[in-house]
Amino acid sequence: MKTVTTLLLVGMLLLWTELPTGSSWSCPRVRTTCAVFNPPNHCITDRHCPSSEKCCQTFCGRKCISRPSSIHITRV
Repeated sequence: MKTVTTLLLVGMLLLWTELPTGSSWSCPRVRTTCAVFNPPNHCITDRHCPSSEKCCQTFCGRKCISRPSSIHITRV
């Protein structure tokens, strides 16, 4: 019984640490990745970034990025 309770608490803790910090935008999609075996991560969750930034997967590792501009360019 203690094992089940412990696993449940650990699972809830992991979910809590991944909750968004109030930002409503999502990270941009990464289409390619670098060839580095273990790229450096400058953050792990949004809590490691300033309040206006999110921790997102980038071309090579995770980094804090700011919200993309709301200007949309349409191609003709």
